[in-house]
Amino acid sequence: MPISFDEKTRCFSLACGDFSYVIRLAAGRWPLHAHWGAPVRRVHDDLLSRLSPYTDETFSLNELPLDRLPQECPVYGTADYREGMLGVRHADGTAALDLQMEGCRTYAGRPELPGLPCAGGEGAETLELTLKDALSGLRVLLNYTLYADCGILARSARIQNDGTAVETITRALSCCVDFEGSGFRFLTLSGSWARERDITLRPLAPGQQGTASLRGSSSHQGSPFMAFLSPDASETQGEVYGMALCYSGNYLASADVDQDGNTRAMLGIHPEGFSWRLSPGESFCTPEAYLCYAPDGLAGMSRRFHRFIRSRITRGPWANAPRPILINNWEGTYFGFDEEKLLSIAAAAKETGVDLFVLDDGWFGRRNDDHSSLGDWTDDLIKLPHGLSGLSDRIHALGMKFGLWVEPEMISPDSDLCRAHPDWCVHAGAYPRTESRFQLVLDLTRGEVRDAVVESICAALTRGRVDYVKWDMNRDITQAGSAALPPERMGEFFHRYMLGLYDILSRVTARFPDVLFESCAGGGGRYDLGMMCYMPQAWTSDNTDAWERCRIQYSTSLLFPPCCMGAHVSAVPNHQTGRITPFETRAAVAMSGTYGYELDPARLAPEELRLMRSLNERVRAWQDVLLYGDFLRLLSPFEGTDCAFMSVSPDRRRAVFTCVFALARPNRKPGLLRLRGLDPALNYRLEDGRVFGGDELLSRGLPLSPVSGDFGSLQFFLTAEPPLQA
Repeated sequence: MPISFDEKTRCFSLACGDFSYVIRLAAGRWPLHAHWGAPVRRVHDDLLSRLSPYTDETFSLNELPLDRLPQECPVYGTADYREGMLGVRHADGTAALDLQMEGCRTYAGRPELPGLPCAGGEGAETLELTLKDALSGLRVLLNYTLYADCGILARSARIQNDGTAVETITRALSCCVDFEGSGFRFLTLSGSWARERDITLRPLAPGQQGTASLRGSSSHQGSPFMAFLSPDASETQGEVYGMALCYSGNYLASADVDQDGNTRAMLGIHPEGFSWRLSPGESFCTPEAYLCYAPDGLAGMSRRFHRFIRSRITRGPWANAPRPILINNWEGTYFGFDEEKLLSIAAAAKETGVDLFVLDDGWFGRRNDDHSSLGDWTDDLIKLPHGLSGLSDRIHALGMKFGLWVEPEMISPDSDLCRAHPDWCVHAGAYPRTESRFQLVLDLTRGEVRDAVVESICAALTRGRVDYVKWDMNRDITQAGSAALPPERMGEFFHRYMLGLYDILSRVTARFPDVLFESCAGGGGRYDLGMMCYMPQAWTSDNTDAWERCRIQYSTSLLFPPCCMGAHVSAVPNHQTGRITPFETRAAVAMSGTYGYELDPARLAPEELRLMRSLNERVRAWQDVLLYGDFLRLLSPFEGTDCAFMSVSPDRRRAVFTCVFALARPNRKPGLLRLRGLDPALNYRLEDGRVFGGDELLSRGLPLSPVSGDFGSLQFFLTAEPPLQA
């Protein structure tokens, strides 16, 4: 059975072919973490020597050395001096908890997490442990949901107030894992706008370390994801423990190495500034955290997460479908467009085989720059004399789909909406309101604000008969507060904001189930699993430079599959870096995501338009492999001057290989690069007619001829054919 209980050892075991996760009951009442890693049939008492003295039912909480024991639900203020997973403040101001095991159950499927995005429950099985604090009446339900086919364990907690007094939650993380030892390398992702998700890999040190966001979003600066690598771990070997959070707001991903050299890993909502009043009969759910153990390196971790995201996180008709090749007018025109200019871009793109035209910022209100009109989702009839409806009709008449950019969570001080409802923005009483990009944030904790957003955005999508939506968010939250929240609930603001956003996303996507939604937040500023539950792809970064995208997409692929990554060919010199890269290189890099263009075709040379047409045909023919095959990283741009990766179809009969060389070197000799993921028994034909054995490509490598010029690339499309007869 995937979930079982051993009466003799008092151990719960969650097991699949990839891993075992074992929980041991100390004194029959306190769940302790016993094992997470390679599959084991049972955990013997000898392997739990430091726990075995506490199996006697007569032991009390105060007799347990909790600061030296691994716990599934630690609470600060007992005999554990480390930071805990949960914290409360009682009506008398004290914060002690004595959570003891009350019961357990297993069931098919996954727990309900009202208002929160979460993975689908198909084929899942859940263990629920109920802990109770007898004095306060608080119950904590620890949920462990096993996705055995994907090798993923989901964790969350529900805190129920079954007492008679109001309780205030001060800390509510989603999971805690106490590792034996600290001999790991700690991997996190960090960066800023236009250089999201740089890989940081460092040894663990005594004390606290990690990544976090207090910006009201998962942010450009970090990512709600971390991994622990064994000393010998690499891309293809060694043990890796990955942890990712399904949440889009303030988060904490921390590792704390204690006095004994053991490591406590915790992931969840950031406790800074957080509180939640829980009246009798009410409950609070934490977001889901996803745990992945891989014995076969970072590639193994990514393969499991990719499979899980494609099958359980992304949903709807676009989840595993071919994606349209699009062109977005933003870098081609910025705010300087009219209807005829847009139609000329669309018509030229259609001639090359583009499927979808996307109208970006500037189509509404009086928005000729970024100083005004956010919130006024009415057509600018000067730029668009026939409105969205007329433009949409003409785009559809070309045989193309029509897409639209919106930024629904924001409001411009210079807008009709702000003049009508000045209290609808996020603000902290009479304190000055910080503007960023000349805009404020709408207060989504308020039901009337959410209703107005839903109705105005849905009206625009209906009016424009929209096929695709780019949903943007261009600033973080400051002066966090709401005119509608009482003082004692102001610590709930950030989480209520996220629940409000998820409510809006649920309602809008339900009204337009066939529309393809793409998430954006100034590029990759809210690139997380929470958003992916509503939108199957996200704009990976505002930085469209091909070499920079090698780094950004390489690191993003640690967790996310290519079908989630918006990746486009843009004009040169690049608008973010000024760099000039070959058209073929820009296209090769963009093919490792949802392919499109950010340019004006009128500025391309005839030979570039011809190349664009052939590239679109190639993307369409190979998209099933590029988006939904196994994505394999071969050369890291964080470790050298080149980057290489490949995608292989599930049946291993088709593959696409890409290599980008950053800087040209004189007299560079041809090299060999070993491929991965192919069938050694098959032969593979390249488009130039060369045929290689799969065994040869795996063990010896693919010959790579030198390319001339900086940022050149090689791309090969491999098709299997029957082995040659001896």
